[in-house]
Amino acid sequence: MRAALLGALLLVACADAPSPVIEPTSAPPLWPPPLASSPALPPPASASASAAPEPPAPAAQPAEPTKPRPLARGDGSKQDALLAEGDKLYDKGDYAGAEAAYKKASQAAPKDPAGIVGFVRSRLAKEDVPTDFGGAKDSPTLKGMVNELRKATKLDDTYAPAHLELGRALLVLGKADEAHASLKRAVELDATDPEAFSSFGVCLLAKGDKEGAVKALSRAAELDPRSAQRLANLGTAQMLVGRVADAITTYRKAIQLAPNDPGTLNDLGSALLFEARFDDAIAELEKAKKLAPKSAAVLSNLGYAYDQKGQPDKAQAFYEEALAVDDRLVSAWINLGNLHARRGKLAEARAAFEKAKAVDPEDPRVKAAFAELTELESKK
Repeated sequence: MRAALLGALLLVACADAPSPVIEPTSAPPLWPPPLASSPALPPPASASASAAPEPPAPAAQPAEPTKPRPLARGDGSKQDALLAEGDKLYDKGDYAGAEAAYKKASQAAPKDPAGIVGFVRSRLAKEDVPTDFGGAKDSPTLKGMVNELRKATKLDDTYAPAHLELGRALLVLGKADEAHASLKRAVELDATDPEAFSSFGVCLLAKGDKEGAVKALSRAAELDPRSAQRLANLGTAQMLVGRVADAITTYRKAIQLAPNDPGTLNDLGSALLFEARFDDAIAELEKAKKLAPKSAAVLSNLGYAYDQKGQPDKAQAFYEEALAVDDRLVSAWINLGNLHARRGKLAEARAAFEKAKAVDPEDPRVKAAFAELTELESKK
């Protein structure tokens, strides 16, 4: 786990359509941020439903994760000294040491929620609890820490960090509705904390409020303008609401701050594909490939870009390379099938779609691809 508490990744399904179907996009992560995931790609004018890749895996030299705000208040008390020690150890990645320090702080001032918040942060980081949205629904450790955080909010309902940490934890448990109340309270109590707005934005996406999410993530980026990851998160949200030009601008700002982040380079390339700027997209995706040569998403995106440029041999090679890395990448199977169908290789197209169906038989893109392929076969 990176140097912080919890992260979240949420797939948001796009509306069904008989042809084509656009790939789902992903919500920006909580803190600490994993690499931003690729937005939807545009569909080609082809016989089959089109798709785009899944989120890329973390790779070389990602953007620096944001750090939590320190819990020490600087009031000179014994308890505050222990909180400061916990903050220092936490920032160094010594989670066991931080946990011990925060526990002592809580014992020194049992009515102060700060020690509990620090203890929870450290325990979850130490045990590397999964960080995706809904990624730890059955984690006994996380459920126990949620109980501790509820105690913290009851000790002092005006302590924003306790509401923030509780909201994050509930998102990882997959409880967006419960998380909403905690995170809304957090931003109301502290309108200057970018992480609170970032987490609130993720929660709003989970609840389907895309416009609200953009506002919250815009505020997070305003409060933390030197954070490449905040900007990448905002760009992904802008893609969700169809503001592609804005997303491209935002991604470019993020890359200026973190030029070696393959996830954001991939996102920028995807956004450029959405505007049919294929040469520009390929330039960014090739940079991402150099940094993340084993990212199936980047490879599949490159395949899509070359496919659109009318270079099917090169596109097929990239699709196949992507699938060699991750043979569960539904979008790559669908796009490979599309390519075969356009070339009249209907048996090969059906084989690719069958692979996609084996991974996710309920994916609407798979159903659309089969429907259109069956129509092509009937005309032969």
